[in-house]
Amino acid sequence: MAVARRPEEEDTPEQAEYRATLKKWLEKNLPSKPSFHLPLSFLEVETKDQLDYLQAWQKKCYEAGYVGIEVAKQYGGHGGQPWQAKIVNQEFARSRAPILFNVVAMRMAMPTILTHGTEEQKKKYVGRILSGDDVWAQGFSEPNAGSDLGSVQTFVEKRGDHYIANGHKIWTTVGQFGDYMILLARTNKEAKKHEGLSYFLLPMKQPGVEVKPLVKMTREATFNQVHIENAKIPLDCLLGREGQGWTIAMTTLLHERGASGGGDGQGLHVAFEGAVARIGKLAKEVKRGKSRAIDDPVVRDRLAQMAIEAECVRQNGTRLRVQALHDWPMGLLLMSKLTYSELMMRMQELSVELQGPAAGQGHGSPNAIDGGSWQLAHMNGYGPIIGGGTSEIQKNIIGERILGLAKG
Repeated sequence: MAVARRPEEEDTPEQAEYRATLKKWLEKNLPSKPSFHLPLSFLEVETKDQLDYLQAWQKKCYEAGYVGIEVAKQYGGHGGQPWQAKIVNQEFARSRAPILFNVVAMRMAMPTILTHGTEEQKKKYVGRILSGDDVWAQGFSEPNAGSDLGSVQTFVEKRGDHYIANGHKIWTTVGQFGDYMILLARTNKEAKKHEGLSYFLLPMKQPGVEVKPLVKMTREATFNQVHIENAKIPLDCLLGREGQGWTIAMTTLLHERGASGGGDGQGLHVAFEGAVARIGKLAKEVKRGKSRAIDDPVVRDRLAQMAIEAECVRQNGTRLRVQALHDWPMGLLLMSKLTYSELMMRMQELSVELQGPAAGQGHGSPNAIDGGSWQLAHMNGYGPIIGGGTSEIQKNIIGERILGLAKG
């Protein structure tokens, strides 16, 4: 049986030198662990202390040249190569570096602006997104328009030298810290529902934008609802043309469901590889009667299956580097979000299941294994399989649009 090669075994001499430099930089610059809980994903950023810590980390990475590698220099990026970004993803995951929290900005807003924005918009927003100076939230979902995004009712009206927005958005991650929101809103009430939408870059720190927290079952308030009442939007904050919102939103969603659900797969593979190892260590430590959980052949089989699926994530990441496969018709991007989120959820379920009665101890309990961090990760794991399109919606899209199956 062929053994999967480690990423560095495939390096050219130039890539090996770049990886070695990056490893030395990480050894010297990884920040010390804070006294507060450090979020494992951008969906968990709740407090100002967490935000300040993660903003400082992202800025340090950006200034060192490890964020925005492939983005053109004229827009604030570093004009680097795809292989450099791949190595950074791998080594950041391997070192278990703090997250780059500005996910909505970097993986949704930025690629949309780079695709549809004017030169002025690209130069104004992209650099500050990469440095982490500007935090972005996503204003798509509404209380009555989640999966049916074309039914959004937030209305934006042009009045002289600006627009006025009114509406209600929900499930707005990091909205409490938002400087800008990518806002999908209706500008024509008479047009067919998809044709009457426009896409705006809404400044959030202004009168008329009120952010209210929504508390999750983890007791964290990391989601929000946003009430928008007579908020002003400058004319140059319209992205594309009026009525083009649905087309532009599809660009955002492809990146949300694809790139942000897996990127090139390389960093995720290393992260999953590490997760399998940590769950294996847990299985060696917890007892089932007089035996260790790892002595159960079913547990070993499940760990092996997860390792195989982690390798599949890596192979899909390699395929994404082949442009012809990447373009037809975005199938690999769409599958990546489904694959990674479902695998993550199964890993987290196993980590809790292994603990037996101890699984009932919550996060922060003095009697919980590893402080209940496994339980917290498990509960937060429901976010990725819901956000960005539920797994059920994702399967429908793949079946109908990629495989050409009939609608159910």
